[in-house]
Amino acid sequence: MHNIIVVTNPKDWDFHVENVEVVSAQAYLTDTKYAEMRNIRVYNLCKSYRYQTNGYYVSLLAEARGHRICPNITTIQDFTSQAIVRVISEDIDELIQRKLAKLRSDNFVLSIYFGKNISPQYEELSRQLYNLFQTPLLRARFIFNKKWILQHITPVPLNEIPESHKPYIVQFAREYFSRKKFRPAKLKKYFYDLAILVNPQEKDPPSNKRAIQNFIEAARELGFYTELITKDDYSRLAEFDALFIRETTFVNHYTYRFSRRAYAEGLVVIDDPLSILRCTNKVYLAELLARARVPTPKTLVVHKDKIGMIEKELGVPCVLKQPDSAFSRGVVKVDDMESLENELKNLLQNSDLIIAQEFMPTEFDWRIGILDRRPLYACKYFMAHEHWQIYNWKAKRHSHSCGEAVTISLNEVPENVIAMALKTTNFIGDGFYGVDLKQSGDKVCVIEVNDNPSIDAGVEDAVIKDELYLAVMRYFVRRLAEREE
Repeated sequence: MHNIIVVTNPKDWDFHVENVEVVSAQAYLTDTKYAEMRNIRVYNLCKSYRYQTNGYYVSLLAEARGHRICPNITTIQDFTSQAIVRVISEDIDELIQRKLAKLRSDNFVLSIYFGKNISPQYEELSRQLYNLFQTPLLRARFIFNKKWILQHITPVPLNEIPESHKPYIVQFAREYFSRKKFRPAKLKKYFYDLAILVNPQEKDPPSNKRAIQNFIEAARELGFYTELITKDDYSRLAEFDALFIRETTFVNHYTYRFSRRAYAEGLVVIDDPLSILRCTNKVYLAELLARARVPTPKTLVVHKDKIGMIEKELGVPCVLKQPDSAFSRGVVKVDDMESLENELKNLLQNSDLIIAQEFMPTEFDWRIGILDRRPLYACKYFMAHEHWQIYNWKAKRHSHSCGEAVTISLNEVPENVIAMALKTTNFIGDGFYGVDLKQSGDKVCVIEVNDNPSIDAGVEDAVIKDELYLAVMRYFVRRLAEREE
């Protein structure tokens, strides 16, 4: 892949870096040869990224041309919002406190050049900040107010770099551009690069190890070079054509930022950021399903001034859900008014809104896997031993912590169950979803939609076997081919 550095004035970049072409912003914006180039990475080092300046247009047109651009428009917009800077930096708060703990002043400025600082003691912090705000030259300002806070982070124009730092920039740039992506020695040609985001420390990931390996094998069969990545690989997203997230997703979490960044970089993404937003917050999903007239157990969106509505509208027993609950965590059943009041108090400490829902007991929940608006698999998830949910996180015995899962052929599923699952996901998107439904006689209700459905080897793949993994990878191939047309 060809590397281009775009600067306001080429004289500002008076260094030689191998395998890098330096061009002016004017040339990049107006010369048709750059507009027609393919498979290139562009590093925007213009003096300003302000709206409608040349620096802004370099990043904007690079995205329109299909070039991999650093920084992209999303990052440029992030710089303008102090709130976004604070939220994004929360991911590395512990690292910030640890690395700056010995400082005696109440403010600190950190210069970051191609992900590095001239002082080795700040290398890890510099790398992580670069991962979060991918821009070649950065300046981060911290202030101390009971703890260290990232006050703001901004790009650094070339002409503001101290002369004493320029030799380091040359060194760091050469190291940065000399890095080569490893490719296994295979006879088969790889057409695309796929990253699978995993968390090796996650106790209950969406896919077990064997399932991950099955995804890798299916991807390779269809022409993907595949690599497992973790949260530390944020800065490498532009190296790939597609991202498959296989760890539990949340909006206020790095999984969402990975998805958002990859989507902005032009990657094909499962789960895409809009699906994460729509599915992981139960308040959002409840409102969406209500407006779409999708049948659900009777549901209330509750805040502290409307607590009395629960007793009046639902009574007890009923179910309370924190908005970002997942895998049955943050979901409680209350059987009397005392426990209702106690649980409401706990849940409303963390969120101004929560979900209260009619208790609808069934022997099992349906899970219908939907991919690209088509059903892929069907499971019956039975309730945990002597428990009202599929998962019982308080069970003392591991064998009682999770109910049995039975995967069945799609043609054995009642037609109205599949129809309801398809209708529901049509309001979410065209990605990969797991729709949970309850059936009582002819009545079918949607419980929730999961943007990050469980795929464990030996469970969800029990009927269609390898076809499940190949179907997911074919989705990536189709979307990538569409983008090339």
